[in-house]
Amino acid sequence: MESPYRWSPGDANLTGMDRRTLRRTTAALALAASALLLLAACTPGTSAIEHYDGAPEEYDSAYGSSSAEGLQVFVLENGDKLAITLYGSSSCPWIGETIAVTAKKDEGNAVEIEVRPLPDNTACTQDYVPHTTVFWTPKTYVETNGLTVTALGQSLVLQ
Repeated sequence: MESPYRWSPGDANLTGMDRRTLRRTTAALALAASALLLLAACTPGTSAIEHYDGAPEEYDSAYGSSSAEGLQVFVLENGDKLAITLYGSSSCPWIGETIAVTAKKDEGNAVEIEVRPLPDNTACTQDYVPHTTVFWTPKTYVETNGLTVTALGQSLVLQ
């Protein structure tokens, strides 16, 4: 004997049991999709969070100096973020675009900052000013202590 709660192609609508099952399945799928989106939103990306003129005013620790070939690294928010400050023209600043792990923490502990190329055929001022780009620290792969940061062919080790 067939269950009275089954739907067959000849039925015009779903029975009570099938409606409940459909609602539960839909709710479970919506919950799973929401959880996936939430996890994806919490995963730090490789793109820059922000960039601005000048150097950070508040930081946990700083490496390099304004005379150190134009590269400084600042550790922010207990190591959650890295601020990369590059010195150059105020009208054509060096801006970091992405951060890439080049060696995991157990294999050398290093990252490289990909820097946006300067515009072609543009006159740039010949001043020497800081411009900062902030990234999430890729903590899954590296740690800030002993991290080597490379940008524009220059490297600093955070000791």
